[in-house]
Amino acid sequence: MNQGTRRYIGLCLALSTVSFLRRLGIRYSRNGDTGTKIPSPQEISMSNRNTETATHYHEQTKHSYRSVRSDTHSLDFSNQPVPFKTYPGVKPIPLPHPWEETEITALSAVSAVTSPTKEERIPSLNDLARLLYYSAGIIRQRNYPGGTLMFRAASCTGALYEVELYVVCGDLPELPAGIYHFSPKDFALYQLREGDYRAVVAQASGEEPHVVAAPVLVLSTGTYWRNAWKYRARTYRHFGWDNGTIVAHLLAMGSALQLPTQLVLGFVDRELNQLLDLDSQREVTLSIVSVGTTTQKSSVPSTKVEVLELPTLPLSEREVDYPEMRTLHSATALLSEKEVTRWQGQTSIQPLPAPQGPVWKLDPDPERAPDSIEKVIRRRGSSRQFEQTPISLQEFSTLLYCSAQGISADFLEPAGVLLNDWYLIVNAVEDLPSGAYVLHREGWLLELLKEGDFRNEAGFLGLEQRLPADASANVFFLADLEAILKRLGNRGYRAAQLEAGILGGKLYLTAYAQRLGATGLTFFDDAVVEFFSPHAKGKNSIFLMALGHGKKGFS
Repeated sequence: MNQGTRRYIGLCLALSTVSFLRRLGIRYSRNGDTGTKIPSPQEISMSNRNTETATHYHEQTKHSYRSVRSDTHSLDFSNQPVPFKTYPGVKPIPLPHPWEETEITALSAVSAVTSPTKEERIPSLNDLARLLYYSAGIIRQRNYPGGTLMFRAASCTGALYEVELYVVCGDLPELPAGIYHFSPKDFALYQLREGDYRAVVAQASGEEPHVVAAPVLVLSTGTYWRNAWKYRARTYRHFGWDNGTIVAHLLAMGSALQLPTQLVLGFVDRELNQLLDLDSQREVTLSIVSVGTTTQKSSVPSTKVEVLELPTLPLSEREVDYPEMRTLHSATALLSEKEVTRWQGQTSIQPLPAPQGPVWKLDPDPERAPDSIEKVIRRRGSSRQFEQTPISLQEFSTLLYCSAQGISADFLEPAGVLLNDWYLIVNAVEDLPSGAYVLHREGWLLELLKEGDFRNEAGFLGLEQRLPADASANVFFLADLEAILKRLGNRGYRAAQLEAGILGGKLYLTAYAQRLGATGLTFFDDAVVEFFSPHAKGKNSIFLMALGHGKKGFS
């Protein structure tokens, strides 16, 4: 046992959560928050519409050729956060494993957009275990000189795994009603509250119909420090990406298990943070996914939700605060059910202009890859090197077609609409000229914006890395943030980043289903927009996915 490990174990044994926070010089209050100033309801209620906050954050966290060269940040591995949340005083409830596979193909599961049903669809404990395992469970381990790295089902920036999952459910077969934390480390649930609290979530969501009718609700949270240790203030962007890949898996597995699912982003933040007993200066609720359908409704508890203050083990010996993330999160908060219902509704995004240049029609085959969704998730990785070899037009078409069908979400109406546009650099796709393209989902057409070999440009735009230069194709997600923020307020920034993460998660799965490789990357924000302009003028860079033949041993 090395000195760092002994120091950490000693720290965990010596300190409860409260005393640990005091060691950091931070007050701990009875409402589960730290002594850091909490914005008043009046300050927050006006802030979602004051979209300068989101715009300012996005501008301040952009990468540029100059910014990456002037950055002096280095990683302190002696203070790296542990990737798990641990409740030392709560008894684990082991989840069942293994299970029979659904035999639903990955391409089918990813491309499906589930519809609500009046028939009862109540998950069993086995169903819940599969949902959690294939969304956030540990699928493989690798030993390194510094220790063991546990890789999870969904991709995550830096493999830092800052997103936690909580289950709020009524009585299920073999699982009593309650609120549970999912622990990937020991594949178990930890009960935080007894009883049926679904109505509290439903009320916080403005009585969103899918939430009201769901027997199970999966809530995602983001832990600032676990990701900020490496990425600092950019972590809030990563909340969307990393929560998005998990949601992509939840939606795909819900489809495979024939359980209707719906992503919900409209809710009263403070109510859900309190329900999950979060220290909301460190961990915040990001999203809800409703799972299943039931007529067995929950009722709001007659008494106020009790503050638990359950102790958790510290993530590391000390934490570094990046307050701009909390400032943005506070500015995206919704304060009342009335505000939530106003926020939900028509998306009002301007469609792409009709194609002006040459177009190629996609030639997808959603049945070309027979592997089940479970098998594909188990072998999914993140490519660290690509072969400079072409993929077929049908492979490429299938990637795009199955990943871009749409997302069942409360902020995406009417069905099928997306906040992000798909811009592409094609390096090596058979029967498709190399060049820059934009995808028209209406008609499934690729419009050529400019033809040429842009491998070097792709590498530069992808933060001067070889991966996008060597990839067969790159998908750049760009969004009109001005229009999104005008309709959805600062919370629209969460929505745009989360949607891009979901689409990236779908691309991962459709690539690995066809035994291709994929990886998510960051980029030089303004240079990307400039490259795709004038077509992309006025838009903002959100996310980047590189796709192609991954080199064996580097995924």
